[in-house]
Amino acid sequence: MPNYVAVGLMFLSQSAVGILGNFSLLYHHLVLFCNDCTLRSTDLILRHLIIANSLVILGRGIPQTIAAFGLKYFFSDFGCKLILYIQRVGRSMSIAITCLLSIFQNITISPVNSCWKDLKGKYIGFSISLCWILYMVVNSIFPLYVLGKWNSKNLTEKRYFRHCLYIAPDKITNSLYAALFVFPEVVFSVLMIWSSGSMVLLLYRHKQRVQHIHSLKGSPRSCPESMATQRILILVGSFLSFHTLSSILNVNVAHHFNPSWWLVNTNSLISMCFPTVSPFILMNHNPILSKLCS
Repeated sequence: MPNYVAVGLMFLSQSAVGILGNFSLLYHHLVLFCNDCTLRSTDLILRHLIIANSLVILGRGIPQTIAAFGLKYFFSDFGCKLILYIQRVGRSMSIAITCLLSIFQNITISPVNSCWKDLKGKYIGFSISLCWILYMVVNSIFPLYVLGKWNSKNLTEKRYFRHCLYIAPDKITNSLYAALFVFPEVVFSVLMIWSSGSMVLLLYRHKQRVQHIHSLKGSPRSCPESMATQRILILVGSFLSFHTLSSILNVNVAHHFNPSWWLVNTNSLISMCFPTVSPFILMNHNPILSKLCS
């Protein structure tokens, strides 16, 4: 019993901190937007990332918190489907938007690809809207395999995860899931690694040039674009670390018909780490955001 209470408090604390951080940062962005402040192009992407992260916390953190305190199978069929849908849409959009943010910033600081720089502002909103539509449609398939406990009497291949019941999908569904989710996630991760490596190289070359120019003028100050790039690199690095660990745990959970209690809870805690810490990374490494309207 003490273990359940401890884990419940961990989920409660993580969810509360994550919701508070994301909602505070989103409110700050909306205030600046409503006041017609001059915002960077990446702020539109960041607003959608905040929304996606909030969906992950709401879809996973709150049910796991309630379940950890001992209340099992409290959702109806519709509740289980809705929770899984919110969670999966948030996870899918989080990786897609983080990848988009990384590539967008790479184009911004790149000295070449001038034609891409002219097009990026026009298509960034379209790209985000397209991702939302695609993932909202695609993720509507898999909640069909989730039920409440009360409609599970005639099912043989079922797995209980404390607050909902998962029906074991067939091979076609597993292949469809791999094609629609696993493969794009791998592609997005590779693109983020490539883009991050490219930005690190560009920042290193820029730093060398600036140090050479200002060698006789004292220590140079970092330009706002370099600071923004460093912030995005930290954000992307954090995402890749937590996402890789979460994916490994997800594979372990999927390969166990009845996964252990600690494995399920550890997986849930790790999967919410990035949505919880990301707003504080953005606030900590974005000191000029609050000064844009001054």
